[in-house]
Amino acid sequence: DGIRDRSPSRGLGDVYKRQHKYSLSGPVLSGAVYVPDKTSADKKIPLTLFSLFSQSTSVMRTVLICHDEHTLDRDGLARWLASFSELVGVVILRETASQKRLRIRRELKRVGLLRFFDVVAFRLYDRIIWGRANYEWESETLAQLGRVYPPSPPVPQIFTSSPNSPEAEAFIRQSACDIMIARCKTLLSEQIFMLPDIATLVMHPGICPEYRNAYGCFWALAENDLEKVGMTLLKVNAGIDSGEIYGYYSYDYDEIHESQMMIHYRVTFENLTALATKINEVY
Repeated sequence: DGIRDRSPSRGLGDVYKRQHKYSLSGPVLSGAVYVPDKTSADKKIPLTLFSLFSQSTSVMRTVLICHDEHTLDRDGLARWLASFSELVGVVILRETASQKRLRIRRELKRVGLLRFFDVVAFRLYDRIIWGRANYEWESETLAQLGRVYPPSPPVPQIFTSSPNSPEAEAFIRQSACDIMIARCKTLLSEQIFMLPDIATLVMHPGICPEYRNAYGCFWALAENDLEKVGMTLLKVNAGIDSGEIYGYYSYDYDEIHESQMMIHYRVTFENLTALATKINEVY
């Protein structure tokens, strides 16, 4: 669909123009490790049955790590991954109450009380002003993804509170994946991100290295750095968003009429075709 670089002189790189609007829908399960099917949504399987889901040794094997509440990632990216690879596992994260309290304490220690309340105030504003629009956009995007990508075949899933937990490590190890896509807030330990045969990849919403923080697109907009509103596809290493970069991606965003959440997601979801091509190149 072409290439768009808002500022070629600044070296943004391969910033791909909008491909399509996508979205995914899929089963939501609960428990330890399950395989969804039409007859039973709660069928437990032992991890040793990963081989039953292997269709071809020549096809790239992938694993997805995502948060349970992020349906665009959990349902949408799962179908997308299954459309060009053999999706052999999904690690779904459910944050516990103690983890939330710990995260709040760490954030308070990091930024201080005043800046912490500033963050809370912004989130309240975003929910009040953009909440309905965000919900409608996400629902429509999921519906569109469901029309573009067929349902994925039965895939082993595990629910855990941390991607670094022993059960997550055992699950990923037995999947024997080539590529793992990490869509999570938690930093992965080296023993986790080194498990795939080829690489663990992150689709970071922000242009690295300038915007390596969690809300890179938001801060680029806040700084009026409009040429650096985009997403970075990179390889996970021991640093923080400092691994090998495979490409930069953006789209024709509208900073006036789109919320920061929409832009945060669309820099990825508007480029799924180009990302699939790049991930196959990495493989």
